Amino acid sequence: MTYCVGIKLDAGLVFLSDSRTNAGLDQISTYRKMMVYEKTGDRFMVLLSAGNLSISQSVREILQVEKLDNGDEPPITIWNATSMFDAARVLGSAVRRVYDQDGPSLKQAGVDFNASMILGGQINGEAMRLFLVYSAGNFIEATRETCYFQVGESKYGKPVLDRMITPHTALDEAAKCALVSMDSTLKSNLSVGLPLDLLVYEANTFQSQQMVCIDERNPYFAMIRSTWGQRLRQVFESIDDPQWDGSAAEHPLCVPSDRYEPMRKITHPGEKIV
Repeated sequence: MTYCVGIKLDAGLVFLSDSRTNAGLDQISTYRKMMVYEKTGDRFMVLLSAGNLSISQSVREILQVEKLDNGDEPPITIWNATSMFDAARVLGSAVRRVYDQDGPSLKQAGVDFNASMILGGQINGEAMRLFLVYSAGNFIEATRETCYFQVGESKYGKPVLDRMITPHTALDEAAKCALVSMDSTLKSNLSVGLPLDLLVYEANTFQSQQMVCIDERNPYFAMIRSTWGQRLRQVFESIDDPQWDGSAAEHPLCVPSDRYEPMRKITHPGEKIV
């Protein structure tokens, strides 16, 4: 499995992916899940992928040359699309092309067509945009209310993103939050693993030099892992324990609910709760 996150902010975009794939306990491998498409001054796009590795690799290969019919105009590709929406359409078409080629054989072999992707970036002439593309080739776009997408093992790293990320978050803070999100995932799921790829894109630059591959020896990520765990324990220990004896407390636990009664016990075989 894998974990990838893409974040859209007023100041730019943040992308983070792991690189672990597995087909069982004795088939652990490293494959990059991030692809960068850059035409300096014109367009900048990042693709993150999760799911079946063979499907993802086929989609990425086809995406480079995929063309959408555009009537009397030249076909649309990711290299000449005038909007990120059209670029997402090209990606969706590439996904469906792979499904048409491999879907029946995969189904016959009992393998699900499983792939989900995040595509984000900016094309000259419009604002930055971020899309989540499903295995059917359809997609949704990030909004100010939901300004990030995750694919893969998303549940472990979601809480910190929900609490910390808004469109106004600074790029460096968002990168830090993404790394904390990844650390939470690494801590709880062995199918996600190092090295990581982190990329930060500043709005309207149409290029990025802020890219790094993070392995187990990276000092900053080691600090994140150590500090986050320590501070979580400190905050946890600073919270009052629940008081069950009814004694005076600043935040009492055993108070009656206006609507619900406490659970009742069953004390003999003939007793019914309802």
